[in-house]
Amino acid sequence: MTDQETYTPGPASGASVHKDGEKWTLILVRDLRHAPELVWQAITEPAHLRDWAPFQADGRLETVGSTVKLTWAGTGNVSETTVTRADAPRVLEFHDIRWELEPLAGGTRLTLWHSIDRRFVAWGAAGWHICLDVLDRLLIGRPIGRIAGADAMKFAGWQRLIAEYSKQFSSDSEVRHE
Repeated sequence: MTDQETYTPGPASGASVHKDGEKWTLILVRDLRHAPELVWQAITEPAHLRDWAPFQADGRLETVGSTVKLTWAGTGNVSETTVTRADAPRVLEFHDIRWELEPLAGGTRLTLWHSIDRRFVAWGAAGWHICLDVLDRLLIGRPIGRIAGADAMKFAGWQRLIAEYSKQFSSDSEVRHE
């Protein structure tokens, strides 16, 4: 059995939703055991992104003004995006995604903001949850291969994650309104 075949996502955690009118933003926070510089490479370099992210990039995401094509896993959908902020190794913004990296003792607090259609916010949380698990394993030197798109939905824990995130987001404590 491969590591990917034995992978089971942990419980839903570290997520919230920010609601501003019709615009919803999924916010995920994950503490990683890796230095911000290493995490920065993983979120900006195409060779790393293809191993864990739900998209592939045809260029590096580290220079403001760079135009990059993102191909979303399992869909073939391609979107062209421009890097609007790149302050290594602290903040990266492109498309409808913002990453913040905060140094912690022995690692990095990685925070993701992703604007998402409110109908799919629990699915987005579950998908990013799995991607961030894969990222963590990649960075510790035990890669299990990208699990995104339709591949993520094959895991036994997928439906459980969606249910857990749906329950979290249905409570007022996990949704902030403006």
